[in-house]
Amino acid sequence: MKTVLINGGAGLIGAAVARKLIDRNDYRVVILDSFVHYISPLKNKIKNYHNLRFQGIEDKVIMERGDTTNASHARRLIYKYEPDYIMHLAAMPLADLSNVHVEEAVESILLGTVNILEIIADLKCLKKFLYVSSSMIYGDFKIIPCPEDHHKRPKDIYGGSKYAGEIMTQTFGHRFNIPYSIVRPSAVYGPYDVNMRVSQIFVENALEGKPLRLDGGGKLMFDFTYVEDIAEGLILALLKDEAIGEEFNITYGRGYSLLEFAEILKNLIPSVQITVIEARDGYRPLRGALSIEKAKNILGYEPRFSLEKGLEIYVETYKKLGIFNGG
Repeated sequence: MKTVLINGGAGLIGAAVARKLIDRNDYRVVILDSFVHYISPLKNKIKNYHNLRFQGIEDKVIMERGDTTNASHARRLIYKYEPDYIMHLAAMPLADLSNVHVEEAVESILLGTVNILEIIADLKCLKKFLYVSSSMIYGDFKIIPCPEDHHKRPKDIYGGSKYAGEIMTQTFGHRFNIPYSIVRPSAVYGPYDVNMRVSQIFVENALEGKPLRLDGGGKLMFDFTYVEDIAEGLILALLKDEAIGEEFNITYGRGYSLLEFAEILKNLIPSVQITVIEARDGYRPLRGALSIEKAKNILGYEPRFSLEKGLEIYVETYKKLGIFNGG
């Protein structure tokens, strides 16, 4: 069996990737994760989210606690398992938080990436390193749908650090002949997210009978991507030789405004109340749909979950848990 090491693999995306790889029966999945809480656990209604993410595959994954910013520990684990593939998801996951905890953000995103790249420079068994970047590297979208060759002008520490990680991935790849690919997701959502992104806040508020507050007049646009779609796209980019040396947008490929998001939720939970707050200054990037034509053509990537379908699964999953009341 080939071994896949997923750095930051205990998170929302990593768990979905691990499940899909295990279902293929050809891969040993090793997860390296620091299990850091970036949001106060007191804010989360779902206390056993790690168990829920890995339900049914607990005995099929190898879970190692560690931090990619600790180079010596990461080195020991990599040489212990000799992975055929490495998927690098480890990073502070929240753009807003990166602007407050700048040093931690840069260390977790950039330093952690460089540490792994330095370790694998001489790793003969490695077939591919996949760096999971972010669509935040583009800054304001000047072209919609936004293609991979769009200008890169990030507007926050998160986007800047992710972009720096891309450059270092390319540099190490060329200098040390490391086969690599880069993926740029956008607005990933799905059950058991606990980082208080807007999708989680809206879904949980709706289920608790709380109003949905739409800052910016509800006009901000996002290419919301259901976690199953991003997981499938990451695996394609990881395993396909055609992806070596390439960058891909892996999203749903359509922009939705926050108002549209709220209205879809209202169709699922009619009691939802929507409150629109007027637009503030333009500190957030102006975004929308990303082009996924390159991923379709080279990887055979075909997203399956529209926002309507993804939110329906999200809401029904939480209703079955029975811990949200009022929606």
